[in-house]
Amino acid sequence: MRHVKKRIFAKKYFLKKNTLYVLLSLASILCISMYFLSEKKAQPLRKLPYFNPKNYGNKKANTPHSIPPFSFINQYNHTVTEKNTQQKIYVVDFFFTTCQSICPIMSTQMERVYQAYKNKPDFLIISHTVNPETDSVPQLLSYAKKHGVIDSTWLFVTGDKKQLYRMAREGYLLNAEEGDGGKDDFIHTQNFALIDKEKHIRGFYDGTDSTDVTRLLKDIEILFNERASTK
Repeated sequence: MRHVKKRIFAKKYFLKKNTLYVLLSLASILCISMYFLSEKKAQPLRKLPYFNPKNYGNKKANTPHSIPPFSFINQYNHTVTEKNTQQKIYVVDFFFTTCQSICPIMSTQMERVYQAYKNKPDFLIISHTVNPETDSVPQLLSYAKKHGVIDSTWLFVTGDKKQLYRMAREGYLLNAEEGDGGKDDFIHTQNFALIDKEKHIRGFYDGTDSTDVTRLLKDIEILFNERASTK
């Protein structure tokens, strides 16, 4: 009888001990799982690349390209400088209002971007004319209204041709052709560029390709999530 009681006691002790081990193991697994889930939630699914062209100025190879200062006039006759882009994610393109080929397609695609993010205060679109001789402030305002723009989320800018062309080529890297912005110089590019809040280029997109503009919309969201995860 005594041996039977000992066996029962040993069995209960063994079960109690094993139960404790199982509970401890489950608790450890739960803690580890919660840690990895929190880490995964804190980090974006992926980050967008930084663009740093070779032989650009005297920058080091591992330094991202930064957008230089600029000064233009928008459709409301207000001066627009790099200060307007501070702490904003923004998209840029180059067009002209009388264009009958790629520009209408580009502007229609940019409308998608505008409609998706027009209510975000830290987002901006800047469309630069490549024909400032024709695209006056009233002309840009008329063009903006044609595309449903009634606020300052999407700016259409004009200014000095040399500076506009310099920004297209050296600032936003949207045109690789050589030129000085002179009388006979002309830029006609369908590309959009995505710029982050630190003035770094994070993506290039074909503004005439709806699939590529869909990629741009997704990348803007990635960039916002990337920014939020670093705070």
